[in-house]
Amino acid sequence: MPELVLDRVTKQFQNKIAVDGLCLKMKEGVYGFLGANGAGKTTMLRMISGVLRPTSGEILCNGREIQSMKGEYRHMLGYLPQDFGSYPDFTAKRYMEYLAACKAIPKDLAREKTEEYLELVGLSGEKNKKIKTYSGGMIRRLGIAQALLNEPEILILDEPTSGLDPKERIRFRNIISSMSKNRIVILSTHIVSDVEFIADEIMLMKQGRIVESGTVQKVTESVRGRVWECLVPPGEAAALDREFAVSNLKNEQDMVRLRIVSETCPHKAAAEVQPNMEDVYLYYFKEGQKDGHTI
Repeated sequence: MPELVLDRVTKQFQNKIAVDGLCLKMKEGVYGFLGANGAGKTTMLRMISGVLRPTSGEILCNGREIQSMKGEYRHMLGYLPQDFGSYPDFTAKRYMEYLAACKAIPKDLAREKTEEYLELVGLSGEKNKKIKTYSGGMIRRLGIAQALLNEPEILILDEPTSGLDPKERIRFRNIISSMSKNRIVILSTHIVSDVEFIADEIMLMKQGRIVESGTVQKVTESVRGRVWECLVPPGEAAALDREFAVSNLKNEQDMVRLRIVSETCPHKAAAEVQPNMEDVYLYYFKEGQKDGHTI
């Protein structure tokens, strides 16, 4: 079973620090990296996959620096990048068998694994259709299948559900959950529900650093006392919406119910409520609010 360690890993591009001194240890399970675009998630994943070298620090797999492992590490790795490229005139079956050949998988095993993983992602019935006829969701599922071809011990998924409809997103999450046993699954996203239901550990990443980490329960507890609800007239609701970070707004007859993320009580009618992951995301990643109500 693999162990992956990031030891003070930093990546700098000219004057910009994309990843800033990350220290992480990952074993079996699903690790969800949640953050806004530009937080450094993709840069971190590209370093873990060996595509980029850190400016400083080390990435170790089972105690060995990954760059020194070369082909041995690549064999352990499955990678679905954010911009997944494919050959539109290939059928899914031909594409999988072509990639299997690139990964030096024997032909008989390649055919077996192609059938197995196309079945897993629900594409066995469309395996002989050209990829250019596929929907966005089908292409993302094909991306998962190709990442699994070499039975990787470390699976890296960068924004895997970007552009998918809710049904496809749920299907994708279920696939990821089903294959997390005995491997490290690293999932990077800015979509809260992608990690809320399946991640064993959530890492909140901002400006290249981990600002909070832990289980869903631990991470939501970090904003306890900062989430409020109130029922107010429409005019007051508009003023509150301008002043505070509002995670939900709902009209109820001639009143408006607001869910607000704020360090202090935002209104005399507000009551503290149990935070959820959307509140957590808004707390850590929303830009500063007016009148000193910075979150």
